[in-house]
Amino acid sequence: MPLTVNRILVTGGAGFLGSHLCDRLIADGHDVLCVDNYFTGRRDNIAHLMESRRFESVRHDITFPLYVEVDEIFNLACPASPVHYQFDPVQTTKTSVMGAINMLGLAKRVKAKVFQASTSEVYGDPTVHPQSEEYRGNVNPLGPRACYDEGKRAAETLFFDYQRQHRVRIKVARIFNTYGPRMHPNDGRVVSNFIVQALRGEDITLYGDGSQTRAFCYVDDLIEGFVRLMASDDSVTGPVNLGNPHEISVRELAEHVLRLTASKSRLVFQPLPQDDPLQRCPDIGLARRTLGWEPKVPLDEGLRRTIAYFSRLLGGTA
Repeated sequence: MPLTVNRILVTGGAGFLGSHLCDRLIADGHDVLCVDNYFTGRRDNIAHLMESRRFESVRHDITFPLYVEVDEIFNLACPASPVHYQFDPVQTTKTSVMGAINMLGLAKRVKAKVFQASTSEVYGDPTVHPQSEEYRGNVNPLGPRACYDEGKRAAETLFFDYQRQHRVRIKVARIFNTYGPRMHPNDGRVVSNFIVQALRGEDITLYGDGSQTRAFCYVDDLIEGFVRLMASDDSVTGPVNLGNPHEISVRELAEHVLRLTASKSRLVFQPLPQDDPLQRCPDIGLARRTLGWEPKVPLDEGLRRTIAYFSRLLGGTA
């Protein structure tokens, strides 16, 4: 049991990251209020928590105010993959901006500490590599990804203005590519795409020539970063990059998945989507210095765990 049991609100708590965060907070002895509108979140992700006396779930859209009494808020609510956030781009922007206003207003009212799940997308298609928190980004404000990129940038602005104007205690994390069990099978991200296609024996789709690079962080490592950032001194506000600093090309990732699944799928190539970044890799020096944090789970180990999850989900065996 922790020295202090907090009542913690997790918005987007039935989603991929949110459900893992709920697991961790309950394991640490806290009381958790999970809020989700189930646009991309799934009840199956939190079904195992329903019998816990420390867990409560509420269906709610954070673009509307929420009146609860909590000690801490983790604001994770927002569709995070292009397939989902481009489905209703206006609602995506509203979730980021109005959701931030509502959660910051709640934090102000109840004097709670509030965490914002921001994103590496605030850097856009970067001209600086790797990306440090000082880099201001190269974002197209008019493109199809702008609803997410600019929505998250506006949310960061709101967080720091609420801190300056209202003395709200804030924490801002910029999340880089994360993967693991409970990813949505149709979210359009490369890890879930490649694994699902490989397990089904379908062609594996790469965009461009597959040379674009990403850095993949296993979900357990990311959640550890969340917990450390929230528990850090109030002087550590962020934004703090949380992700894996070890780059790999998208084609190399596909080859890893083929090897680990023993799949006979072929690689096929499609045109690169508009504004898709060619490089994305975090400089995590700040997280190392202020949080003592860095990823621990090797890529192959994380992929094996994720493949086992999708194998069960698709009706195979682990």
